[in-house]
Amino acid sequence: MPIVYLALGSNLGDRLSYIHKAIEELKACGLKVLRLSSIIETDPLDAPPQGRFLNAVLKVRTDHSPEELIVMTQAIERKLGRVKKVFRGPRVIDIDILLYDDIKLITPGLIIPHPRMFERDFVMGPLKELMARNYILSS
Repeated sequence: MPIVYLALGSNLGDRLSYIHKAIEELKACGLKVLRLSSIIETDPLDAPPQGRFLNAVLKVRTDHSPEELIVMTQAIERKLGRVKKVFRGPRVIDIDILLYDDIKLITPGLIIPHPRMFERDFVMGPLKELMARNYILSS
């Protein structure tokens, strides 16, 4: 089963609850959760004025293809109440596919690895945390 890293973010309502609800929805869709990074609070990046985010990275295993996974994550976002009114606006939940095994993919609706992940400390910090844990555990 492929290993996938997902970024989770929320800056509306009960932010922590939305992150945990998203994880439960991902599990209900058949993803096996392996690890959750620390949940950090961050300021919005390149966005209109809005509240602070809670962000985390989730490591999972899945049998779903990248294309199936993006459809699933967007459906979970909608189910939890995400409405895209303003570009990079506030959201109850955001789920981004960061990495999917060693796959490099460019389609009109999905790019893997995530094209802006290296510019985002709120992604790279939690991602490095998970990858460092992997290294320590395997040595």
